[in-house]
Amino acid sequence: MIIIRHGASGAPNYVASKVGCSVINAGDGMHAHPTQALLDAFTIRREKGTLDNLVVTIVGDIAHSRVARSNAHLLKLFGCEVRVVGPRTLLPAAVDSLGVRVFDQPGEALEGADVVMVLRIQRERLGGALLPSLREYARTFGIGPRAIEHAKPDAIVMHPGPMNRGVEIESIIADGSRSVVLDQVEAGVAVRMALLYLLTGETAEAPAVDEAD
Repeated sequence: MIIIRHGASGAPNYVASKVGCSVINAGDGMHAHPTQALLDAFTIRREKGTLDNLVVTIVGDIAHSRVARSNAHLLKLFGCEVRVVGPRTLLPAAVDSLGVRVFDQPGEALEGADVVMVLRIQRERLGGALLPSLREYARTFGIGPRAIEHAKPDAIVMHPGPMNRGVEIESIIADGSRSVVLDQVEAGVAVRMALLYLLTGETAEAPAVDEAD
């Protein structure tokens, strides 16, 4: 088995085409993070009792987020309405191709949401032209008590970590009764253990490799 985390989008797929063992994508560039989506789905199902037909709002830096892409692909399989919201400069050019509803105002995007998924502002990826300031971002898009009022009363709040407290999320929300962030961390261990077991068990079959390569 090869577990690969790489800065280049598509690196795990390339490796998988060259080897005869299981390859797990642990995050590639700004493309995908499948195991994060699996643990997020596990956490949502455990908290809400189902994954079917929920309203999930993803807030933040969508353009640089492999977590947002993987969650959008997975959750749509269960009929979820996936919404994304963030500054226009932090939305990918082809965001509509993800099959999500796109908003530029958090109030509308959060209205009636069952799940609020907050993304980290990736300071290391941001140029000065993408955001006027972190303070301005926090004022408009940060998830605090006033913003969360738009979601359903039983909505849960998620964050893949690490957090920029006071920027994309306020501590009162991150540590509050709606937060399932610690449950996500716990689920990450269990889900990845299960994945390793499934792919290395006696019944697991090695993927075929094109000998021509």
